[in-house]
Amino acid sequence: MRKIIVVRDPSTFNLGVKGVEVVSSKDYLTDPVYAAISNVRIFNLARSYSYQSRGYYVSLLAEARGQKVIPDAKTILDLKNPSLVKVLSRDLDEVIQQSLSEKVKDEFIFSIYFGRNVNRKYDRLAHELYKVFQAPLLRARFVKGEKWELRGMRAIPYNEIPEDHLPHVRHFAKEYFAKKRYDKAREDRSQYDLAILVNPEDKAAPSNKRAIVKFRQAAEQMGFAVDIIGPNDIDRLGQYDALLIRENTHVNDHTYRFARKAQKEGLAVMDAPDAILKCNNKVYLAEVMEANAVPSPRTMIVHSENRHEVAERFGLPVVLKLPDSTFSRGVTKAKTPEELVLKLDELLDESDLVIAQEYMPSDFDWRIGVLDGEPLYACKYFMARGHWQIYNWGSDTKKHQSGDFATMHVHECAKEIIDAAVHAVKAIVGDQGLFGVDIKEVAGKPYVIEVNECPNIDHGVEDVALGDELYRKIIGSMKRTIERRIGITPTMGKTSIKA
Repeated sequence: MRKIIVVRDPSTFNLGVKGVEVVSSKDYLTDPVYAAISNVRIFNLARSYSYQSRGYYVSLLAEARGQKVIPDAKTILDLKNPSLVKVLSRDLDEVIQQSLSEKVKDEFIFSIYFGRNVNRKYDRLAHELYKVFQAPLLRARFVKGEKWELRGMRAIPYNEIPEDHLPHVRHFAKEYFAKKRYDKAREDRSQYDLAILVNPEDKAAPSNKRAIVKFRQAAEQMGFAVDIIGPNDIDRLGQYDALLIRENTHVNDHTYRFARKAQKEGLAVMDAPDAILKCNNKVYLAEVMEANAVPSPRTMIVHSENRHEVAERFGLPVVLKLPDSTFSRGVTKAKTPEELVLKLDELLDESDLVIAQEYMPSDFDWRIGVLDGEPLYACKYFMARGHWQIYNWGSDTKKHQSGDFATMHVHECAKEIIDAAVHAVKAIVGDQGLFGVDIKEVAGKPYVIEVNECPNIDHGVEDVALGDELYRKIIGSMKRTIERRIGITPTMGKTSIKA
């Protein structure tokens, strides 16, 4: 990705950074060459960021041109709102108190240069503030009352850096701009940059290690440079064109924050944050499937006022689910009236709403992969040994925690099963993204159980029928998303830039 630093006067700017263009704000705003550039990152170091100044318009027009920019116009405005600064920094209270615990004075002015501070003891604080307020050059004001509080943040121009700080700033800048592999000598000519988010601590990861290797190989063959990133790398997202999340997604953890930030940064992201929000909540899924006549088991949204109706409506046994249950966790079965009372007590203590669903015993569940509104793979997941679900996390042996599988080509699966899966995905999230649809087949009829926005793609399981083509199709979807956003369309096997 091309990198451009925008400053008021390039002749007075000297960070000594190689491989980065430096242009004036006037040229960037008025020269049509810069308006037509795609696949570029703009670093706005203009002299002023005040509303309707040149610096403000650099960020605003960069976004209008579909270019990635730091800071963006929203960040510039956020920094001018003290109450918003206080809200956005609320999660940093612990690191603020720890970092400033030895300060004697009641006010502390703190400079952040490319996510660093000239005093290494404050590097963590600088890094955390940069993750929230992404601007290359920042200045923070802390005031101590009962405890230290962040009272103000502002982006500063290059000419406000004290002379004795400049050697440090040049060093920080060199490290900052050297993070990307294409800033180093290399032979490949990758068009785009892909981050794959994995978490070694994820006990039921949606892709095994070999599948991650397959994703990397497919992406590199299709013109991507690939980095494997982890849960602590959210501040690196601005370096990439695409994010592939390969750990279990949840609304209340870092995976959703990664997806949301990636979307804000203009990346192609799989899974998209709206998909995580919708598919992670079974109350939402139940409402949408009923409204769109998606064939599914009889389902009831249960709360404290109607819980007494569950046994009467479904009989026993009945399946109970937390709204955000995944991989069979948070899913239980009540077999007796006493068990129903006890389990509803437990679930309603955790969530105001839970799901009750008729029990439909079967030897296996279908999992139909759907990519961009089209069926991708078909797989039977058989129940864990001696259990009613495909996962049995209470098993004493890892071997019996999950059942067997049988993967086949889409055309080998009954049309009714495929049609139900595609119908469910389009009703819930539309025709963009990768999804796995769980379906029960009873007396030849499909019943959609749920739609997963982060389906398993394991080497040796979901890829048995398609092989490496499965990974190429998924990466190809992300590549098309990138190229649509930057104005490239396929033409006779090549690409052309829209006028």
